[in-house]
Amino acid sequence: MTLDVSKLRIVLYPDPILRTKAKPIQAIDDTVRAVADRMLQLMHEVNGAGLAAPQVGLDWRMFVVAGQDGDEDSVFINPEVTATSRDLLTHEEGCLSLPGLTAEVRRPSVVRITARTQDDEPIELTDDDFHARVWQHEYDHLEGVLIIDRMSPMDRLANRKMLKEMRAAAGE
Repeated sequence: MTLDVSKLRIVLYPDPILRTKAKPIQAIDDTVRAVADRMLQLMHEVNGAGLAAPQVGLDWRMFVVAGQDGDEDSVFINPEVTATSRDLLTHEEGCLSLPGLTAEVRRPSVVRITARTQDDEPIELTDDDFHARVWQHEYDHLEGVLIIDRMSPMDRLANRKMLKEMRAAAGE
C-alpha cells in the first residue's frame, strides 16, 4: 500500500493512534523524508513547536521540531531520551492534537536525546531550555502518552468539560 503523504492531517484526541506505542522506522527512505516534510508543513501551518508521527496517524517513531531563534527545523527519527536531570520544572504546555487545551506539566529541566536525521546521520543533543521540553512532549507521543496524563488534578478538573466535548465530537 502506498502512502499518500498529501492526505496526512493532524489527528485529534481521542483518536486511538494517540495511545499507541510507535514502532521504530526500519529504513529512512524517500517516503520517510516526504512524511517528515509534510509533518513540518502541518506543524508550521498551525504555529506548532513540534509534531509526532502518531499525531498524523502513523505509528512511527519520528517527530519534528520547529527551529527557534534562527535555528533550522529538526527531524528526529527513532529518537531515544538517553538522560534527564533530576530537577523538574513546571511550564504550561499545549498540544496540536488537543487544540485549546493547556496544562501545567512538570518535566526534567535538562534532556539528552539521540536520533537519526532525514539523511540517516546520527545526532546527539542536550538542551536545558525550550527544546528540552518539546523533545519530551513529542517523545511522550511516541510512547502513547498525552499531556492529559501528566496534568495536575486541578488542571484535569479545569479541562474536564473540554475533554468530554472532544470525546463526544468523536462519537465516544
